[in-house]
Amino acid sequence: MPFTYTRTIHFSDTDAAGVVYFANILSICHEAYEESLGTSGIKLKAFFTNSDVALPIVHASVDFFRPLFCGDQVIISLMPQKIGVDKFEINYELFLADILIAKAITRHVCIDASSRSKQELSPEIIQWLNSYRKETEEVERRKAREVI
Repeated sequence: MPFTYTRTIHFSDTDAAGVVYFANILSICHEAYEESLGTSGIKLKAFFTNSDVALPIVHASVDFFRPLFCGDQVIISLMPQKIGVDKFEINYELFLADILIAKAITRHVCIDASSRSKQELSPEIIQWLNSYRKETEEVERRKAREVI
């Protein structure tokens, strides 16, 4: 089951043409990511200021389908998934009402903050990732039972 985050588009999110500036979509997605971490019980201040571990974004992409304007109420649906012992990916879908506005992906790699070398994901991130995997697997099992 995806995590959903609702946000109003602010004037500061827009460019001179009055639409959301392309890079701000990733910033809004990152807000949703932070909210999902906090909702799962991760203490954000400690998580983002931990000097031992960092989770930099090593890849990001966005596909835009329609513009967003100041005052629009956007719903961000995110689904993280583990893609290795040291990395995960988050898939985002942004909706205005029932209309898909954009899709985004961020890929994160876990590194030692001092040496900048890759390391395994922390137990709290694995727990966060597994909570979405278990929810997704349960939804898929329910759908399979309905088909039968």
